[in-house]
Formats: sequence, structure tokens, C-alpha cells
Amino acid sequence: MHKRTNVRTNGCTDAQMREQIRKRTKTRMNKNTGLHPVLGYFAPSGLGGATHLIKKYSCMRGYPCQGGVCDYGLWAGLQPLAADFLPLYFEANPPMKHPQEPLDESRQGEALLLNSEQGAGKKLYLESYGCQMNFSDSEIVASLLAENGFSTTRNLYESDVILLNTCAIRENAEQRVRTRLRELQHLKKGKPSLVVGVLGCMAERLKDKFLEEEKLVDLVAGPDAYRALPSLIAEVESGQKAVNVLLSLEETYADVSPVRLTGNGISAFISIMRGCDNMCSFCVVPFTRGRERSRDPHSILQEARDLFDAGYREVTLLGQNVDSYLFYGGGPKKEFKALSPEEQSNAVNFAKLLRMVAEINPQLRVRFTTSNPGDMTDAVLESMAAYSNICKYIHLPVQSGSTSVLDRMNRGYNREQYMDRIAAIRRILPDCAISTDIIAGFCGETEEEHQDTVSLMNEVGYDYAYMFEYSERPKTLAARKFKDDVPAESKNRRLKEIIALQTEWSKRRNEEELGKEVEVLVEGLSKKSDQDVFGRTSQYKVVVFPKKHYKAGDYVRVKIHSCTSATLLGNSIE
Repeated sequence: MHKRTNVRTNGCTDAQMREQIRKRTKTRMNKNTGLHPVLGYFAPSGLGGATHLIKKYSCMRGYPCQGGVCDYGLWAGLQPLAADFLPLYFEANPPMKHPQEPLDESRQGEALLLNSEQGAGKKLYLESYGCQMNFSDSEIVASLLAENGFSTTRNLYESDVILLNTCAIRENAEQRVRTRLRELQHLKKGKPSLVVGVLGCMAERLKDKFLEEEKLVDLVAGPDAYRALPSLIAEVESGQKAVNVLLSLEETYADVSPVRLTGNGISAFISIMRGCDNMCSFCVVPFTRGRERSRDPHSILQEARDLFDAGYREVTLLGQNVDSYLFYGGGPKKEFKALSPEEQSNAVNFAKLLRMVAEINPQLRVRFTTSNPGDMTDAVLESMAAYSNICKYIHLPVQSGSTSVLDRMNRGYNREQYMDRIAAIRRILPDCAISTDIIAGFCGETEEEHQDTVSLMNEVGYDYAYMFEYSERPKTLAARKFKDDVPAESKNRRLKEIIALQTEWSKRRNEEELGKEVEVLVEGLSKKSDQDVFGRTSQYKVVVFPKKHYKAGDYVRVKIHSCTSATLLGNSIE
């Protein structure tokens, strides 16, 4: 619990009150996190003893009050307070990284900003939730709307349009967005002209609830409808509700040059495909993002070249299942078999695309995510081995170590086939790090099946893992065919067991790096000390070492002297 003390504001200067807020926020962060109504950011749910100081400070600064106490979460007039307090808060409490999320939790609900001059047009406030694909899509949305006169803002209260790019992969992700939408209703009451919309994976499934039943939004657009956003916004402004959740067999946004909204200026995502043809029984992606289609490789290469010329030194090729990438001229992958042998021979698969991107420049690191074990070929591994700038790191989701569970999940492979891919990686890429996804407590999972997962983890020895309790998603095959019958306490216990086991393996894998020299691409200053910098190895391991003269974008040889389960520590080699 945060310690609370009463503070008198009489006689305090503006600077003195700000300093008191600064000191009060320097408390240990609560592990329970949530969206804060003022910050509009994925921040700790408890602001501790600073909360009442903010209210008093806002009164002292002359911001609106209600009943003598500032209602700081609801008043649009409090935007300067949020701007004042945000730097103080995050200076004292840098965002935490949740150990179970594929994408840094500190970025969930992030308000994105164009790296360009802000125009005088309408203001767009764009928040993103979920996986890397959603954050990449937000860059496409921002680019499309910028072409139509919009400028982006991180100030919630000056916005004309608020869009939430959403995730539906797990129940807690949906609840997070629902909470945010209810908070935004207060702004809507004070500013009726404000347009609030939902984009992405929640759009198709929940369009009726959001628009008609709960009346939380004005606009709903699916992942393939972003080109229609200007007309949808205009429709709302004319007094109508607007919706477009149609899925496309062709849309890849290949001609859209995504703006780089956030990040370190060193690493960037490049979307190479959309949709998914793998009908895993637990997954909503085929229903929310449609059938699989691959992007023209020439547009991918041009985007990678442009990024390198702009100073980026690492790109991650992004797709629901990158190993299934196949471009033969456009259209869904399922039509490839209908082509002539000559047409098929001219197609570009993922192994070939990797080589093409790697050849842009040896100083450009190339990563990719995510892979499906059933589609990863030796040819992909051989492409990785042939180029030193293709990073030696593979994220290969297993989901379960039990063949019977994998069958219920409709994953398309069994335990033995998965282990065959692990053996191929170890043979062709002996220095490759491997991570995975694991679901605890899938429908009907027995204790024996859970132990199969534990034994597979020990057999593989993953460097990292992203681990979750099973969360039933409506309209999926699992929801229609199976009962979510594993008790919550059993799911939780099993999850804790695999997290504890993975922590041991992560530490063991990092200890194997002690005494070695590694090449690190510097990404920026360490979160713990501005006297250190951090970066990542080819194997995606985080390394922290003294800053000296190094800056983001530098490649540095570092000798590792110690480690934790999450971080390597070392000294640069001059």
C-alpha cells in the first residue's frame, strides 16, 4: 500500500507543490496496472499519496473543481494538469514490463504521435492495444488520415477524433478497452462533437454491442476498412453512426507508407502479410482479420530501404504466420495451387524474402515474427544461416506439449513434429535463441497433459516464453465445440508452475553467455541509470553496459560478466 500523508497547500508556491507531487510519486509501483483517466496512458492503477496532491495542486492552479474537490478525470479543462503531471509521474515511475505480454505492457493504450509538423486540421488521438500487428496498423491509420488533413495529438482533451485500435485475443484485452471507452463517455458528454471509434479485432465481433446496445462509440472499422476512415468520420459528423467491418481477400495496404509514430528510431516493424488460414480452435484472428494474403515483396523491400536510409538499423518482418508468406501476384494464398507450374516458379516464399531483405545492407538487422511450426521449413533456417544480419532468434509457439491437446487446439502438428523443428533449428542454427507461447488450462486439459507441457519445456529449454491462462473467445471453434472446464484455480496453479520453470530456464540460458563477447545494437539509455545504455544481441537478449560515448544505432562488442534471468550485464570492448 502507498503511504498517504496530509499536506497543507497554504503558502506553497507552484514549484513547491510540484516538488511534493514528484516526491510522493517516488513510491514502489503497484503491480496491478490499469488505464488512468487523466493520463490517458497505461499507468499504475494506484497513484498513491500523490492523488490528493494533484487535486489540491489543480485547485491552486485555478483548474475547475466540483464541490471543492477537483474531478480531474472528467473535466476537459484539466488538460494542462495532465501535461504538467505526466513528465513528473513517469520520471519517478517508468512503466513496468509485464512478464506475460508479447508486447511491452507499458505500450498498451499508448497515444501515438506523428514524427512530423502538426497541421491546423482536425486532431486525432489514437490509442493502440494488443500485439505488434495492431501497433503497425496504427501507423497505417495515421498515415491515411494525415493525407486527409488530420494531425495527431497526445492531448486527449484537444482531440476531435479518438480511435482505439483494439485486440480481441484474450478477455482481459477486451475488458481493458471497454473500461477505456466508458471513461471516454465523460469527455463525450462535455464535447458532443467528439467522434469516438473502435478499430481492429474487436470491431467485427462487437460492432452491434458498441454501436447500438451499449452506445459506447460512433464509429466501428475492421482491419481491412482503414482506407474508408475519412468517409466514416464524415458520416458520423453528419449525425449518423458509421460501420465498415468487411474483410478483404486483397487488401494489404502495400501502397501506404506507414508513419513511424513511436519507438526508438532504430527498430521498426514491416507488415508483410495480413490474415491467417490456420484455424486454431482457440483463436479469433481468422474471423477478425480474414484470409491470408501476402504483400508485394517489392513494396516490402522499398520500405526496408527507406527505413535504413532514415537511420533505422533493425526491421522486424511481421505477420500472423510469416513462414506461410507467399506472393505470386496478389490474392489469397489458397488460390496458389490453381496457378501453372511456370507461374508458381516465379512466386516469392518466405525463405526467399528473407534473403532479399538481408541483402539491402549488412548493417540492417532482420528479425521476423510469428512462426507456425507446421510451416517453418529448412529453407527458412538455411536463409538465416547464410546471412549474419538475419538475427538468430525464432519465436516458435507450441501452445501445449501434449499431442492430444494440440489436436483439440487444431494446431496442425503433434509433439513429435514440433520437436523435429526444434532439432532442425539446433542443427542448422546452433547459436539460435528460441522462445514460445504456452496456454495453461485449455479445454479438457488433464494434469497428465499439463505435465506433458512441463516435460517439453525441459526438453527444449526455451530462452523466453509468453505464458497465459486459457481465455475462451466467442465464435471460435473451441467455444462451439468444447467446454471451458478446467477450474480457474487449476489454470492459475499450472500457469504459475510454467512461469517458475521458464524463469529458471531463462536464467540458465543467460548464464551460458557469461564470459562471451557479443555484438549489441544500442537502442538507448538504460531505464535504471543514464550512465548505462542498453541494446539487444542477435538472439534478442537485452544487454546493459556503461554508456561512454555510445549512442542509439551503434553496434558495440560487449563482454558479458553477469546476468539475471532477464538481462545480461557487461563491458564494451574498445
